Amino acid sequence: MNAGEFLNFKNWVVAGDVLNPDKYAYKILNALKNAGFNVEGVNPKDTSGNTYKSIKEVPYKIDVLDLCINPIKGLSIIKEAKELNIDKVLIQPGAESEEILEFCKNNGITAIEGCALVELSKRK
Repeated sequence: MNAGEFLNFKNWVVAGDVLNPDKYAYKILNALKNAGFNVEGVNPKDTSGNTYKSIKEVPYKIDVLDLCINPIKGLSIIKEAKELNIDKVLIQPGAESEEILEFCKNNGITAIEGCALVELSKRK
């Protein structure tokens, strides 16, 4: 499977600073929404109440987790993903770590390093 094939799935979550227009998580979330995906943002440190603090709070079955967050926080989100049987993770540049990749490999999670914005731009 490659990153582009993840776009065949409609239910996404973007984990990262999804409320900050200067951050890629925000841009990815909005690009996915504009492309017709069912997508929500998750930011564990958000105190505004405008995003979910955990992927466990998202009210639908998540097909793809887009990881656009510090790898230290990302590892705990990946562990939650395993609990929720999420088996596809797109890891944005800068969000990767050996620990995340190893955890995914050992737990049957397809983890691909890539960029959702790049993949979306290829569809047009």
